[in-house]
Amino acid sequence: MIDIQLDDRQVREALQRLQQRLSDMTPVMRAIATALEAGVEKRFETATDPAGRPWKPLAASTLSAWLDRGKGNRKKDGILTQRGRERLASRRPLYDTGDLLGSLTSSASRSQARVGFGVPYAAYHEFGTKRMPRRGLLMADPQARTLGEADRREVLAIIREALQDAARGG
Repeated sequence: MIDIQLDDRQVREALQRLQQRLSDMTPVMRAIATALEAGVEKRFETATDPAGRPWKPLAASTLSAWLDRGKGNRKKDGILTQRGRERLASRRPLYDTGDLLGSLTSSASRSQARVGFGVPYAAYHEFGTKRMPRRGLLMADPQARTLGEADRREVLAIIREALQDAARGG
């Protein structure tokens, strides 16, 4: 019989590093939360939901009410002024006051990455209502609670990198 013994010190050390790294996932969760928050910010720029679908445009009644709140948007006869036309052309969904985007926040713990908004009406945009179309911010499908493909790939890449880093001793 041949008895072969391996010096598996490096393997044991790598497994210990991996176990230690996985016992506190806070850095990984922080990276995930940061990446998802950046994805939401990009959605405001591109006016698309997490699945890449364009947000529905603002309703004509919403645009008209918004124009009526500002001064110098209309002439006395109701026709739009040049300023009103320019402001109307620059108007994008979910950018009325900046409060929604300004309330975007993220946090992380050992077992969780959280991204959300500090204003309650964000849920109306995420899920839609009978009178307002959905303009998804966080989930590709809010009923199934799934991430968009780009977000999913980003999260998996972060996890993959963390595992590789831990295996390398980082």
